[in-house]
Amino acid sequence: MAGRQSGKALRMLCAAAFLSTLAACAGQQSTDVPLDTMTAEQIYKRGEFLLEDKKAKKGEALTYFQEVERLYPYSEWAKRALIMQAFTLHKFKKYEEARAAAQRYIDFYPGEEDAAYAAYLLALSYYDQIDEVGRDQGLTYQALQALRVVIEQYPDSEYAKSAELKFELAFDHLASKDMEIGRYYLKRGNYTAAINRFRSVVQDFQTTTHTAEALHRLVEAYLALGLNDEAQTAGAILGYNYQSSPFYDDSFRLLKSKGLAPEAKGTSWLSAIYRQMIKGKWL
Repeated sequence: MAGRQSGKALRMLCAAAFLSTLAACAGQQSTDVPLDTMTAEQIYKRGEFLLEDKKAKKGEALTYFQEVERLYPYSEWAKRALIMQAFTLHKFKKYEEARAAAQRYIDFYPGEEDAAYAAYLLALSYYDQIDEVGRDQGLTYQALQALRVVIEQYPDSEYAKSAELKFELAFDHLASKDMEIGRYYLKRGNYTAAINRFRSVVQDFQTTTHTAEALHRLVEAYLALGLNDEAQTAGAILGYNYQSSPFYDDSFRLLKSKGLAPEAKGTSWLSAIYRQMIKGKWL
């Protein structure tokens, strides 16, 4: 009985070893078979598999997508492979190359359904770099332009809503940078430079979350320069639009401490904004 059991176990071990060897050979063939002997679909699906395989080398999938386009340039699979190139490059943060691939897709296949996704990927390749560029806002402006393309040219696509949200966040990001620099100047007594930054927020980014603070900082900066009319007008705009804001409370107290009140005075750029605002025409 013991002999029969040990013999059976040995046969099972041999069978398992044989199956393991076959599996290894199959895996070897999937990567060693010359690509020009494979169909476009086979190469494409190999790229898809490697993209999901956590053990695969970074960029290995990209090679297969590129080979589909090279070996079968006019096939339906080449079209799919090109959009996957853009996706893969973006995934691995090769943003400039991702933009180039996405743009090529838009240029070659403008009427295809995936053109909307290509435009979205192109915009993302700018948007995802926003936090990496420090004070250089060039990529933020480019992200806004690219996101606007998605919103305006593909309004019915599944990417339009996401593009709108990211557009608002990128827009807010620009305003936050102006606020950051404006605060820096204000703390160091460089009031004119600070006013220029806060003015930009009020005039150019008035729909963002930073407008109330920008108006309050204008009150501070103008009072520091002795420009009371401008300070009072900034306070009046703040009170008209953001009376429940803590920034209005701070501005009101600051003006009151100087014997002033938040009211429109003078003929400055703020007075023009105030007049337009009262008429319901915000700049």
